[in-house]
Amino acid sequence: MTIHTFDNPVLNSAIKKTWRRLIPFMFIMYFVAFIDRVNIGFAKDAFAADINLSNEAYALGAGIFFAAYALCGVPANLMMNKLGAKHWLGATTMLWGLLSALTGFVTNEVEFIILRFILGMAEACFYPGILLLASIFFPNKIRGAAIAIFVLGVPLALTLGSPISGALLELHGLLGKPGWFWMFVLEGLPAAFLGLACFFFLDNKPSEARYLTQDEKDALTTQLALEQKSTTTSKVTDALRNIKVWHLALIYGTIQIGVYGLLFFLPSQVANLMGTSLGFKASLVAAIPWAISALGVYYIPRYADKYSNKRVSISIICMLAAAIGLAVSAFAGPVTAIIALCFCATGFLAVQPVFWTFPPQILTGSALAAGIGFITTIGAFCSFLAPMIRVYSEKIMNSDVAGSITLSLFTILCAILIGLLRKTYNK
Repeated sequence: MTIHTFDNPVLNSAIKKTWRRLIPFMFIMYFVAFIDRVNIGFAKDAFAADINLSNEAYALGAGIFFAAYALCGVPANLMMNKLGAKHWLGATTMLWGLLSALTGFVTNEVEFIILRFILGMAEACFYPGILLLASIFFPNKIRGAAIAIFVLGVPLALTLGSPISGALLELHGLLGKPGWFWMFVLEGLPAAFLGLACFFFLDNKPSEARYLTQDEKDALTTQLALEQKSTTTSKVTDALRNIKVWHLALIYGTIQIGVYGLLFFLPSQVANLMGTSLGFKASLVAAIPWAISALGVYYIPRYADKYSNKRVSISIICMLAAAIGLAVSAFAGPVTAIIALCFCATGFLAVQPVFWTFPPQILTGSALAAGIGFITTIGAFCSFLAPMIRVYSEKIMNSDVAGSITLSLFTILCAILIGLLRKTYNK
């Protein structure tokens, strides 16, 4: 990618080198992380049957991951701010990779729920840490595009991960093990190796970047320092009391309710639309919405960076598209439902890189670390609720479409909350 965002050629050179150094690595890490986070959705039917896992226990296990994530989000990011990305991300990524692989050895509901909780604690160190890393190394003008590239790991993980997970499930019986055993183990171990690579590849801040010349370090550090002067909050306690931070947290929470209310049930929803069991064929079709969403994740944040005064409006449009997609998918036939789910997936994923340009505009330093941690904590708590919101809304209303409609209403609420940002962030 050619970057000529600033008049200073030394600064442009520093950004270009940083992009080439960090973005591919961040992308690969998030790709692997997301496969490990959601592969439980592909194993749901066979896994549940083998260990006698009820729908309610599955929803609790899928969600409790995010309860643990919520507990650890703020302290994890403060620890990374103190220890640096190299050591913190390295150690914690190795840990959650090994924990994800251990899911293959679960034998009952209690073990499943406990392991998902511990896995959530470990992964709480990753996503907020990556967002903080992007804020430390990339200026505001390109931050949305930078975050968008590593968020592309999500649709790619769900596009390639779907058939990969489906294919691994077909290994049922190999060495006397069920297919879900091979899926969890073979998809978990790559994260452990990536965690080891962090110790050799990452730097903690621009001034320590081994791949930059001294002039490039100075230029990038100066630009980031200038941007931090315009922020309003630098203390951790002030960040957690800031009403603007709570507003952002509520927005992110409602986004996550929609995302995970869709994500954990999309494979089985597609299988039902096709009138088949969940396997390789259904997983290929389930990958279509995520594959299409990659285009939106790539182009929409770039457009938002170019016209930064439209970031709020673009975010509203993304959420309304997702809300309509959810509602239509609940009632439409197979082809129309898949098209609607494409709009839904695109809206939910493309809005997130744009959203993460907002916190650095009001926070800096340890306050930014705490703010990102707090926002992701609220998001994780809402992600924990999402599967249960869908399951229990269908149960209470005795309707298979009630879950999608409920998620659609939460997404409309999200669009309204984003609209209230106009005065602060339309710049």
